[in-house]
Amino acid sequence: MRRPAGPSRGDGARRGAIAPGTQTSPRPKPAAKPAPAAVDPSFVVMGEFGRAQGLNGEIRLKSYTGDPQAIAGYGPLVAADGRTFELTSVRPAPGSWTDLLIARVRGVSDRTGAEALNRTLLHVPRERLGDPDEDEVFTADLVGLPAIDAAGTVLGTIVAVPNYGGGDLLEIKPAQGGATALLPFTKAFVPELDVAAGRVVVAPPEDFFAPPGPKPADDPG
Repeated sequence: MRRPAGPSRGDGARRGAIAPGTQTSPRPKPAAKPAPAAVDPSFVVMGEFGRAQGLNGEIRLKSYTGDPQAIAGYGPLVAADGRTFELTSVRPAPGSWTDLLIARVRGVSDRTGAEALNRTLLHVPRERLGDPDEDEVFTADLVGLPAIDAAGTVLGTIVAVPNYGGGDLLEIKPAQGGATALLPFTKAFVPELDVAAGRVVVAPPEDFFAPPGPKPADDPG
């Protein structure tokens, strides 16, 4: 994913946070779920098995790739314990969640086998994905990093990188607790970025974590 100039703060290029499998900005999503970080930094999390679907071995699969169904094209997917899985087919799951799939896994033919895979994270070796272009990063590498201000104060932690169609966003959980807030992933709002060093410097507005105020009495909403 590439950082764009924000719509309300100055000029600058887009920052790019690319989900594996994309060449440009990731797709819009109705809601964001954090992509977990891989235990081994030489691997990247691509998806996560969910609960069984039906009785014939199908299983729900949360995909973290830019094109959700592209996860099936990365070859064997590896669990943290070394088990490998081959997806023989994937299709969109019912509902509005574009990154939720129904998958078939080679060797899994009944509900019991599918249920045993629930909550299994799926990885690929980082080397298989190639290197991001200049000023681009993998989404999974941002999740879990602290967001700091120019003085080095930790403001919060990046928990997700959603895109609802208007550009990539950093979802930040405040260090003092409370609800998360969304910050445009642009050079205006993210002036310094060094993923290898775990350094994400942000410049949010002063009321970034402020709760919304009460609605005016004449607000029809």
